[in-house]
Amino acid sequence: MIHHTMIVSFDSPIPAGELDQYLKEFEELVKGSGLVESVAARHHIRVPGDDHAPVAVASAILQLRVTGLDALNATFTMPGAVDLIKRWQDRHPYKAVWANHEPLT
Repeated sequence: MIHHTMIVSFDSPIPAGELDQYLKEFEELVKGSGLVESVAARHHIRVPGDDHAPVAVASAILQLRVTGLDALNATFTMPGAVDLIKRWQDRHPYKAVWANHEPLT
């Protein structure tokens, strides 16, 4: 089992309702792909230390659980992913970083 943990950082703050919509659309896309065992998405919890973040401050974190490397690789080419990314990037530009790892617990 592999976890794909993605940290999304919008260039400018977006309303909570729009962030919720982004997360909902992302979750629906990956759940509908049949490639993931589970998906979880949450808002970042802001703290004063975020003002000193050396790279970026997260807007949200998403985590996919997949069975192995083949499934993980397939998530990068799942139908609809490019459209979802482009649509949201056009409305609210963002950056994402991720880590692929075994379960942490």
